[in-house]
This record gives sequence, structure tokens and C-alpha cells, in this order.
Amino acid sequence: MRKAIPALLVLFLVSCSSKKEVVVKPLYEVLTTNNDGGANIKFYEILTEPKEIMMLLGDETLRKKIKSEDTNNSSFIILNAGPTKESYNRIKVERVVETDTNIEVYVKDTQKSTEPNLADDSIVFPYTIIKINSKKPIVIK
Repeated sequence: MRKAIPALLVLFLVSCSSKKEVVVKPLYEVLTTNNDGGANIKFYEILTEPKEIMMLLGDETLRKKIKSEDTNNSSFIILNAGPTKESYNRIKVERVVETDTNIEVYVKDTQKSTEPNLADDSIVFPYTIIKINSKKPIVIK
């Protein structure tokens, strides 16, 4: 009986202990891809500072996808494709690789060799916004 009481006490304490589940976030998330609404030049912009990231919260769609802790724990990339006549976003993220020192983002641009005439009404300005769940330096390749 004396051995049973401590054994039951240990069993009770072990069964009541809380188990914390570790949630693993993906390395990156594509927050939005729009076929129109970007700038009229092709550029990639990396946002790492909280003040820079706060400007994304002005967008109604992104406001729902970005949490307040993301400004301190994540970086963001704006991939602007520039003007095109194509009816789809021609910039694609092929893969994102984390190394010891940085994050490598491999981007593929499938733009045709001819530049569209900006005076044409059928021109669109596609862009993509990506969230990187790391504050390591980002290299776009």
C-alpha cells in the first residue's frame, strides 16, 4: 500500500502536466497576388523595418493577413512586375531556401521580350507580396 500511493501520485502528476504543441510556420507565405494595381516599373522591395511593414496594413486585404507580431518577427517582399499586356502575373516564386546566414528567394519572371506601350488601355501592373517568417537578410536570385 505504501508503494502504491507514491506510484499513483506520480501517475496523477504526469497525466496532469500540460503539453505544449510547437507550431511550425512555413518559411514563406504568398499573401497576395494581384494582376493589376502595381507600379509602372519593375522592382523588388524588401521590407524589414516595422515602420516599413506598417504601410502594408493600409491595404484592406493584407490587414487581415498580417498580425502585429509579424512586424517584429517577419520580413516582407514586394515583387512588382511592371507593365504588361499579359493577363496573368508573370512573376513567380520558385522556391525559398534558408541558409545559415540569409534567406534566398528564387524568382522567375516570364515576361516576353517586347515591352508594352504604356498608352495602351489593356496594360496591367501585376504584383505579389510575400511574407518571410524570418528576420535574416534576404537575397533575391
